[in-house]
Amino acid sequence: MNFQLIGVNHNSAPVEVRERLAIPESRLPDALKCFTQHPGVDEALILSTCNRVELLAQTKNGSADLRGFLRSYFHIDYADLEPHLYEYREQEAIRHLFRVTSSLDSMIIGEAQILGQVKEAYATARAVGAIHSQLDLLLTRAFAVAKRVRTETAVGSSAVSVASVAVELAKKIFGSLNGKQVYLVGAGKMSELAARHLLAHGAASIFFANRTYDRAIRLAQKFDGQAIEFTRLYDTCDKGDIVITSTGSPHAIFRREHGELFMSRRKNRPMFFIDIAVPRDVDPEMNKVDGIFVYDIDDLQQAVTSHVADRKKEADRATDIIDSEVIRFQARLQTLEVVPTIVSLQDHLETIRQAEIDRVRGRLGPLSPEQELAIDTLTHGIVNKIMHTPISTLKTAARVSEATTVVELVRRLFNLQEKEKDSKAAQPGGSGGRA
Repeated sequence: MNFQLIGVNHNSAPVEVRERLAIPESRLPDALKCFTQHPGVDEALILSTCNRVELLAQTKNGSADLRGFLRSYFHIDYADLEPHLYEYREQEAIRHLFRVTSSLDSMIIGEAQILGQVKEAYATARAVGAIHSQLDLLLTRAFAVAKRVRTETAVGSSAVSVASVAVELAKKIFGSLNGKQVYLVGAGKMSELAARHLLAHGAASIFFANRTYDRAIRLAQKFDGQAIEFTRLYDTCDKGDIVITSTGSPHAIFRREHGELFMSRRKNRPMFFIDIAVPRDVDPEMNKVDGIFVYDIDDLQQAVTSHVADRKKEADRATDIIDSEVIRFQARLQTLEVVPTIVSLQDHLETIRQAEIDRVRGRLGPLSPEQELAIDTLTHGIVNKIMHTPISTLKTAARVSEATTVVELVRRLFNLQEKEKDSKAAQPGGSGGRA
């Protein structure tokens, strides 16, 4: 099995730590390639969102220094990173992944975005060849578990997202959004969700600014707003009473000097920034400007307490589903571990059967088709009876975590190791063939 997971999330690390580990979408393929080249890592997945950065590996020998990879790749001091890390192995790594994909580990329990984010991370990992075997099985099962949780519980009812909570926060700040001007920076999925919620709560108009202007135009047309070229961001942003920003920029795009400029233009009318990006789009120093109020992704946690309480019962039901699915997946993996031995045993006994038939055929003389069929049926029946007990024992052992011991015993009893060595040596390019 050899699954290993390490990471930080909104519970273990503040945003100032998470943003130092955040990997933008453009850099994810390169990060995955580096991760798979790290000693001990065979398969890899990296999940980087506003609330978590997690590295999942299928390791070659049951253990890899994932902490070492984090320190070397991100150039972060061990003392700064270690207090915020969590690490899971084997069963606990499976359980954690199932909880993440099912949105039980999210800041907002039941939010729908995390499943799509995991699927995107999976697609990227497959595209670069970082996933090819057991992680493929694990991720595929995780998606099925998430679907089962949403089907059999109400954990995802009355859909809530980071974007919707950001809008709720804006409502608390102003009391009402009626007549308020909203400026959205970034035109990704979060901005689209925010726009939908803002209009539903009475926002007067929405401005869309994005590095890809065509994307801003499409959103503006969809929500009857106004597209702004990104080069005009600082000339126009003061139009917004509320600025919600969620870009993929690796550095802050709003700094203290921008806030001072905006306030001078607005004649000190207050301006609220809700920053749901990681890394953050708004420098915390902007909070020191009179009239500027900045809220980041961690501030939203206080706004979701009621949602957590409402969904606790459903989350408990979902946890029971996940516990049963973890056991089920482990049993499946253990069964897969004995399959190669079963196949080797079947091949070994079939080889013996064919050899014995060939050995006696010359002494029996010409045989009719009916006689050939009778001999074949008889010998097949004998071999199947011989195989029945060891194969049943292997399958039973796999279900009760005794596979390794029983596999080794069966392989020794039937001398399968030596047979496989002989088979490989006889192949072209094998140790017994010509160079």
